[in-house]
Amino acid sequence: MTERKYFGTDGVRGLVGEHPITPEFAVKLGWAAGKVLAAKGTRKVLVGKDTRISGYMLESALEAGLSAAGVNVDFLGPMPTPGIAYLTRTFRAAAGIVISASHNPYYDNGIKFFADNGHKLPDQVELDIEHLIDQPMDCVASEHLGRANRINDAAGRYIEFCKSAFPSHLSLTGMHIVVDCAHGATYHIAPNVFRELGAKVTEVGTRPDGLNINKECGATHLDALQQEVLKQKAHVGIALDGDGDRIMMVSDKGRILDGDEILYVLMVNALRSGTLKGGVVGTLMSNFALEQACQSLDVPFIRAKVGDRYVIEQLKANDWALGGESSGHIINRDFHTTGDGILAGLQVLAAMVAEDSDIETLLDGFKKLPQTLVNVRYPSGADPLNSPQVKAVVAEVETALAGKGRVLLRKSGTEPVIRVMVEGADTRAVKTFAQQIAQEVEAATK
Repeated sequence: MTERKYFGTDGVRGLVGEHPITPEFAVKLGWAAGKVLAAKGTRKVLVGKDTRISGYMLESALEAGLSAAGVNVDFLGPMPTPGIAYLTRTFRAAAGIVISASHNPYYDNGIKFFADNGHKLPDQVELDIEHLIDQPMDCVASEHLGRANRINDAAGRYIEFCKSAFPSHLSLTGMHIVVDCAHGATYHIAPNVFRELGAKVTEVGTRPDGLNINKECGATHLDALQQEVLKQKAHVGIALDGDGDRIMMVSDKGRILDGDEILYVLMVNALRSGTLKGGVVGTLMSNFALEQACQSLDVPFIRAKVGDRYVIEQLKANDWALGGESSGHIINRDFHTTGDGILAGLQVLAAMVAEDSDIETLLDGFKKLPQTLVNVRYPSGADPLNSPQVKAVVAEVETALAGKGRVLLRKSGTEPVIRVMVEGADTRAVKTFAQQIAQEVEAATK
């Protein structure tokens, strides 16, 4: 496939005010996307955003470009990424545009697209848009300019969608949940979903000011949630990231539960209820314990490349439903086309209610293996992964682990770094092995 110039694996992203996250580029991107979509005979696009201050600037710029291409825009306001995917389908829009940099700080932002079916745009459509971005911009005749509209009940529609995924014969009455929304796009949605299903909800991170999104809160900073769960003596804590497509959880004991543990709970619950379709998709970074747990339960397990789009690709290719990442992207195709933190949380809560159990009990028998990750920077042009010395030390470590652990070396997709990961039963040995490999990788870069 032709190399992308602007689109990464998750749209366009960067520092606000620096190319490509500038008003000029956003206008051109809106125009190019509008031209490509209009050529397919469609005239309506939804635009939603998270709560960072630059969202105002970028949505206005996108609107100008889309209008110049003759495409109508329906604004959703602050809306989680999975909510935009859902509403794109239900409004029969040509595409949904998300203005968000997910778990990044406020000074970053990004723009990504969903197709009319709620999935990421096909590669060829993204390439068509990229080609037009570099062409001179024109404007349709005045009578054909796109119009703008605001969907005032977007949040309510998505709340009802989320609630519909919770079993109708169950209730959260009597459960106390602490919900951390990272001052992000779920701040006015997630607490209402859980409350309307009967739960007592204590809110954290629900006062966005444009600058505090993901700041010391949410799925990437769990200290505040841990403290509040213990303080409130709550049954469980749920942390979402800035755009609501990731989830981490905290048990009533204050223990952090990542995507691997959440996937395990959902897999076992699906097995018990007879609803598991095929197997489970993890990633190269999924803990070895998850793979072992699947094997012990005769559940097929596949590792995809790191990134939720690759998990979804494997799920679709195998016609399976359940997959996710350690970082908290959880996908269940029985409910949605993309990762959704609120829906994943509801599924875990449904398992707790159905089994009349706390989450720690649901995790009995599942213990993650110790895992150590070491990052090694390398200069441009170096290729340490092909070093015979590196390959030799990796082989030695794999022999020492004797099938009871794992070694993974991979290049970062965003910076010149080799990620060295080792996991196994013994914490001290795992750290030693990781340092041995990292030293050899570093030597190979010189």
